[in-house]
Amino acid sequence: MRRLAFTLLLLALASAYGAARDETVDELKSRLESARPEDRPELCIRIARQQLRNTDKLYSDSKAEEARAALDDIVTYSEKARDAATETKKHLKNVEIDVRKIADKLRDIKRTLTFEDQAPVDQAVRRLEDIRTALLKEMFAKDNKKEKK
Repeated sequence: MRRLAFTLLLLALASAYGAARDETVDELKSRLESARPEDRPELCIRIARQQLRNTDKLYSDSKAEEARAALDDIVTYSEKARDAATETKKHLKNVEIDVRKIADKLRDIKRTLTFEDQAPVDQAVRRLEDIRTALLKEMFAKDNKKEKK
C-alpha cells in the first residue's frame, strides 16, 4: 500500500513538473503580465531559456531571420529579469548565473554559424555581459554601503 501511494506521489510530481516545462513562450509571456514582482525574474529567465533553445533549433534549421527574433527575445527578457530582480532585490544571484549560462551557450552556438550570422549573436552576448555586469554591481553595491557606515 505504501509503495502504491509513493508511486502515485511520484507520478503526480512528474506530471506537474512536465506541465510546467511544457508551457509555451506565449503562455509564459501572458503569465508575466499578471505575475507578482518577485516572481517576474524567474518567469523572464524561463522565457529567455526557451528562446535560447528555439534560437539554437532555428539556426540549425537555417531559419536565420526567425532565430534573430528569438535572439532579441533572449536579450529583452534577460533585461526584464535584471530589472525585476533589481527592483525587488530578490533573485539577483540566480538571474546573474542564468544570464551567464545563456551567454555561454550563445557563444557555443556562434561557433557553429556562418560568418554572416555570427554578428547578431555576438552583439547579444555583449548585451548579456552588460546585464551581468549591472547585476554584479547591484549585488556588491550593498556590501560597499554596509562597509561605509
